[in-house]
Amino acid sequence: VQLQASGGGLVQAGGSLRLSCSASGGTFSSYSIAWFRQAPGKERMFVAGIALSGGSSVYADSAEGRFTISRDNAENTVYLQMNSLRPEDTAVYYCAARGFQVLHRSRWSYPYWGQGTQVTVSS
Repeated sequence: VQLQASGGGLVQAGGSLRLSCSASGGTFSSYSIAWFRQAPGKERMFVAGIALSGGSSVYADSAEGRFTISRDNAENTVYLQMNSLRPEDTAVYYCAARGFQVLHRSRWSYPYWGQGTQVTVSS
């Protein structure tokens, strides 16, 4: 499966962005999808994930209550709605896929990756 992340940009603190992860080349409903982010000089970290059925989702503590992950299997797309953005949310955001129902927070559990989209939050 090929993934394409989009929707990043520059936003002021307190603002919102919606990222999209579009998939092609596979049966989208067979993959659980996660968002990771990587700030300069830091490791790539788990942000949120949604199971292939869409029935369950998990969030990093930093995203809980501010970000919402959802999926539209008919459109082969996963969304990450990010509200109340903070300067520390600034990073390149990547979507990733794995062919299992169970979600993992480790980047090493995801064999398929999109190219990343830059999110910059100004103070």
